[in-house]
Amino acid sequence: MNLEEIKRRKILLFGKPRAFSQAEFDAQLAHHAIVLVTEYAEDVAYVVDGRMMTPYEQIKSDTLYEEQGVKAFSIDVLERELAKSINEKTLLMSLKLSHDKERLKSFLQNTMIPDTLFFQLIQMYDWKGEDFFENDANRDVSAAFIGRFYENIERNHNVQYATTGFMHLVAQAKTSELLNAIAALEPLQFHPKIKTAIAMNVSLEASTQMKFAQKGGEQILEALSLNSNLAEPLIEQFLLDEGLKYNVIRFVKLTERLFEMFVREYKEVAQNESLTLQMQEELLAMEDREVELFLAQNEKIALSTVEKLLQNAGEALALHVYTNSATPQNILQEAYKNPVYHEALAKNENTPVEILYQLQLDGRYERFVKTNAGFGKHIQSENIGWLV
Repeated sequence: MNLEEIKRRKILLFGKPRAFSQAEFDAQLAHHAIVLVTEYAEDVAYVVDGRMMTPYEQIKSDTLYEEQGVKAFSIDVLERELAKSINEKTLLMSLKLSHDKERLKSFLQNTMIPDTLFFQLIQMYDWKGEDFFENDANRDVSAAFIGRFYENIERNHNVQYATTGFMHLVAQAKTSELLNAIAALEPLQFHPKIKTAIAMNVSLEASTQMKFAQKGGEQILEALSLNSNLAEPLIEQFLLDEGLKYNVIRFVKLTERLFEMFVREYKEVAQNESLTLQMQEELLAMEDREVELFLAQNEKIALSTVEKLLQNAGEALALHVYTNSATPQNILQEAYKNPVYHEALAKNENTPVEILYQLQLDGRYERFVKTNAGFGKHIQSENIGWLV
């Protein structure tokens, strides 16, 4: 179905619109020269099943379809076509000139409009200097925002009506467009934790990072320094700050140029999880015990690095390797033969579950096994509960 098929035709709506308000729905139909009627007549071309149909309306709709042969479709189909036909520039100008807050809110709650239009509309909304859920209008808009973008919202409807919903959105966000939209929301002034989470998100584009750095306080700068996708101008800026540079060295995604810049700070750079194999080999070639200790704790090291670290490794270095989830299970199985390494194995989430079951029986390691993330996942997947 497309709008051209029903232009200048009569449609009978049972129930109510879903995405559009009634007033907006009527206006959109009128704009497309579609005649809406409330009673059936022979010149009715289509029946539309809307939201909140009464039992009588449901029966009437079924009868018209089965006995009269009247074509029928759902309100979702019609509203989707109406939303697709909206001229975004015209709508934005109309809302800007009219200052019609109710109509703006209606469109923000309309799930059929595209995200690109939603992002433009949310910039026009006036929060009146109040928080996300401080008044009815803000609550409706906040719930619409969260509901539109929250993954698997059907499993957690309540999150739409809580500020934590925005925190979850930031954690889920994988596009700069969504992060930029959240970052621009006026009520964020009341929620520094959400701003901090945005600053740490790797999908935050460079221009927004720069704005955050200019306006943010110490917490925002600290959060940005932990962002592995930090913009280069900020990398250079933060390297001049003794309180931030070590975060940058540990967490920024390394390039050859950055590695060469950072290599003198070997303790921090050895902890960086984006080290390439070549970078790891260069660090190992330094034959420095401290570098090896930090590499042994890096959970993204390569198998060859694990093997080289264990060659002639002392007990302290080996303990770090056997605690590291990057260490393959066959190596951890071999380490189990030596009781000295049992505590390290009890903590390692990559330790084979059969070994963890054995270690759990020893009171010295039971607590470590029970707090082991890998063992917890196994218990949940098997749905067998904790052994006592």
